[in-house]
Amino acid sequence: MENSYLTSVIKQFEYYKNLGNNTFNQLAFEELKKEFNEDSNSISIIVKHITGNMLSRWTNFLTEDGEKEWRKRDEEFIDTFTSKEELIGAWNQGWQCLFNAIKPLSPTDLESVIYIRNQGHSVTEAVNRQMMHYAYHIGQIVLLGKLIKGNNWQSLSIPKGKSKDYNKDKFSKSKTKKHFTEDI
Repeated sequence: MENSYLTSVIKQFEYYKNLGNNTFNQLAFEELKKEFNEDSNSISIIVKHITGNMLSRWTNFLTEDGEKEWRKRDEEFIDTFTSKEELIGAWNQGWQCLFNAIKPLSPTDLESVIYIRNQGHSVTEAVNRQMMHYAYHIGQIVLLGKLIKGNNWQSLSIPKGKSKDYNKDKFSKSKTKKHFTEDI
């Protein structure tokens, strides 16, 4: 069970990273910076926040509190990226930090206690907490991308009106046990 959990976690994080990547690929830098109103966050700001969170949470994951003293969370909501390449570089740096922390984990690590703002979590709880946090924000990124592109949006899942075709293809194949992302 524990090995399948760790394998699944890595695949899920890779899936969410790819949703972000595939959204960025459809957008120009100016579109990544678009804010719909004064109190909303652009994709660029969401990326800055996710990156700041990842670097804080996953640096020395098993040995230090996940909320680092050097993190300046409020500044994550001020857009300072000057190019799409810089934004993607930060995004990749955050994900690299995450994968460097998660890939070496073993099943015996899962019940170890780590802290986030002095609140104890098992490693499993901390991983799940972060995965859901990133899924929440990456959903925002995808939705904003879809709103910005309108009819020019290239679907990242089953396009509207195509469920029957998708299911027909899936059910035409033999049953297998694999992670759903292996076909994407």
